[in-house]
Amino acid sequence: MGVRLSIEGSESIKLQETSITGIEFGADIPHDSNARSTDLGSTVLITGKILAAVDGETADDTSKLAKWSLVPAEKSDCYRKVQINVVSASQIVRQITIPNAFVVGYEEDFTDENGAGTFRLLIKQKKDKMSNLKFEGGFGEE
Repeated sequence: MGVRLSIEGSESIKLQETSITGIEFGADIPHDSNARSTDLGSTVLITGKILAAVDGETADDTSKLAKWSLVPAEKSDCYRKVQINVVSASQIVRQITIPNAFVVGYEEDFTDENGAGTFRLLIKQKKDKMSNLKFEGGFGEE
């Protein structure tokens, strides 16, 4: 199983299966509610490896993730379109499209044990645009 990440904004960011090690999709519902709440949110945690460029390859786009995480809220580019494809046996199992995603948290970790490094990207969909989020599956072969 692999995950592909594509982000569209002022610059495009693409990460392939070799970079991404995990993805967690979550629905944010207030825990103090006794009924289904209209205050619904959505988060996606993406974890992966920072890959070093070798043999003339271009570097991965993880540095662009770090730059996106630093875009201030005053700039419209803090919101970007994110598409996540979960692929298994040449078939898209899940396709998550987050048209107004923004970075809640970004971390990079560099130690001797994990090669070039790892990253954790936590994004959310803009709350007033939740109806535009798409969570699809059951596609045929690519």
